[in-house]
Amino acid sequence: MLADLDVPYTDTGAHMLSFALGLAPQDALAVLPVERGGLRIELRLLGASHQVLAGPVSETVACLEGRGALPGRVRRALPSWSYEFAAEVVAHEGDGAFARAVEGLRARLSGRDDALTGTFPGSPYAVTALAVEPEQGGVAWRTWHAYPQTEEVVMTRSRLVST
Repeated sequence: MLADLDVPYTDTGAHMLSFALGLAPQDALAVLPVERGGLRIELRLLGASHQVLAGPVSETVACLEGRGALPGRVRRALPSWSYEFAAEVVAHEGDGAFARAVEGLRARLSGRDDALTGTFPGSPYAVTALAVEPEQGGVAWRTWHAYPQTEEVVMTRSRLVST
């Protein structure tokens, strides 16, 4: 699903992102419910990035006051589940590399019923995207946060596997 969002985004670079588990559902600009293997997943676009609700997990990557920098890796054991999160920031500098990366991402996710892509006003490359992926024994999802001002793309991958 493609959502043209009618509000400016509040995060303007990778350095502004934080990570939180367990937050209540945040106000969302767009929501895509997906079901995989009997598990309901909600992909949520926020004005300050994303939130995913999946089974026992509420994952939020956004501008979160007082939360510190985005971690590279998080692992948690939950009752009956194992959760993993990984984040990476990729800088695309010069020769249109950033534009090509965002256009390629949008093309890969276009038409998928398990992907949500939001474009913020001001640039066709101001994009936040989320997609569910197959995962043996659970569910996985990936997210991308594209920042035209810094030509960075923040990529995350999360896994929730029953134990």
